[in-house]
Amino acid sequence: MRKVVLGTALWVLAVGTAQAEGPKLAPVPAAQATGYERIREADLRADVVFIASDALQGRMSLQPGDDAAVEWIAAEFAKAGLKPAATDAKGQPSYFQSVPLIEYRGNAAASGLTLHLGSADQSWKSPDIVGGYRDDVDITAPLAFAGFGITAPGMGYDDYKGLDATGKVVLVFEHEPQENDPKSRFSGTGNTRYATGRVKALNAQAHGALAVIVMAEPNRKHPSNLERYNRIGGSTKRVPPLPSQALSDDALHIPVLTVSDPVAAQLLAKAGMTPQALQAAIDKDFAPQSRALADTTVSLHLENTQRSRGMSANVVGLLPGSDPTLAAETVIISAHHDHDGSTPGAGGAEIWHGADDNGSGTVGVVALARAFMANPVRPKRSILFTVFAAEERGLLGSYYMAMHPLRPLATTRALINFDMIGRNEAPSDQTTGLIEIPKDTTNRLNLIGASYSPDFDRTVRAANRSVGLDLDDRFDHENALNVFFRSDQFPFVLNDVPAMWFFTGFHPDYHHTTDTADKINTAKMTKIVKLAYLSAWRFASDAAGPAFVSDPAGQ
Repeated sequence: MRKVVLGTALWVLAVGTAQAEGPKLAPVPAAQATGYERIREADLRADVVFIASDALQGRMSLQPGDDAAVEWIAAEFAKAGLKPAATDAKGQPSYFQSVPLIEYRGNAAASGLTLHLGSADQSWKSPDIVGGYRDDVDITAPLAFAGFGITAPGMGYDDYKGLDATGKVVLVFEHEPQENDPKSRFSGTGNTRYATGRVKALNAQAHGALAVIVMAEPNRKHPSNLERYNRIGGSTKRVPPLPSQALSDDALHIPVLTVSDPVAAQLLAKAGMTPQALQAAIDKDFAPQSRALADTTVSLHLENTQRSRGMSANVVGLLPGSDPTLAAETVIISAHHDHDGSTPGAGGAEIWHGADDNGSGTVGVVALARAFMANPVRPKRSILFTVFAAEERGLLGSYYMAMHPLRPLATTRALINFDMIGRNEAPSDQTTGLIEIPKDTTNRLNLIGASYSPDFDRTVRAANRSVGLDLDDRFDHENALNVFFRSDQFPFVLNDVPAMWFFTGFHPDYHHTTDTADKINTAKMTKIVKLAYLSAWRFASDAAGPAFVSDPAGQ
């Protein structure tokens, strides 16, 4: 009897221990194990402390602190043994892909919009109109309404069908049709790549428009983009405001403004329907309601108080693939190195440290460079390690690389992007009432972009059997926070590259001076970097890369 009781007790203890430890993890393949073990929590902690230190002054693009971060990343790539992936002005190998930028400050007091409706004029300035442009602008042109501003042949939808936008200013809604319908052709309730203002502006430009005016959807069930942005607080409220930046050779060369609801209603006075009725008609029948607006002309005046040129850099290092054929193909592992800088204050400088955003992602890419180079076995495809410039100013470094790729995008098989991989997701002013946050996020990682490549998602989830993170896809099914197009994977999605953003979620310190290194969950961050290592190995070695889905549908 004593033996039976003792045996039962030992069995209960063993089961309880196994349950406490969670499900058994799959073993890491032996050929990848050395690099996997090279990813160490202590190294990640030390690197985040450095990258988010006062000495780097918040890593503002075109400022000395960010330049120092760029030099550090390049030095770490060199120490790891990566090959320079770019060339300098003399044609020599370089770890720096130069990104030419224009920095400017708009003059809100002087800039404005005037509506000429018949013989009557009405004018507005900030805050009824928001936006700027790298050059001073004076435009007077007819106004046309272009619905959501979308041309999506694969979804059978075109707001410009039958509309001549040549030489006009076009007025468009934010987001996309039927966004609250899980069965919508536009990826159900999630955002597609057509929902972002840049894509709408490029589409308007392609149709001959001179400028774009964006208005919030009148029947929206979420804050407008401007209202959501203002909820963040922190660096969005800085005085003086942060300067704007743009690519010197950007593909987009027309201005984009956002107007308030009352201004939008006035602009649509000659539409023959209220703004609410126009949106309802589009949503009901999936039929565009675009039209010229009779007797309606607008004048845009934009001017800047300051304008200068500067040079930042994408930091790039290459691990050549081991297979003579597949080495020509590429897997990209990316993050961005900049943040929001510092502001002088009476008690000393206020520093936006950016430990999570995106010190965590920067050091994650560096850690993966060390891991892959320490591993005695190399993957078949080449891996391009990239830390982008000027993400906080509008994904400028990643848009630049997408326009000037160092390796062909057509043979780029996958991209893993790190942006904020170091914290536990927590309620904040930005997210309250807009998305549900799980009670325990200490082991949770958000994966963003799966709808454009279910194969990519399956590969990451298979690799996770060796890591054991809680994987979450909530942000692929919401449309209030615009998360899908808020980081550096997005320009590559626009170019049909399977890409996913690894993201631990928002928190109250997002874009505040309190985003500091002491708050980083380095244990979870270590697991995330290890998951990326195993996932990248599969992308770089499997027979076929993940397929890209051009127009993901809803349920």
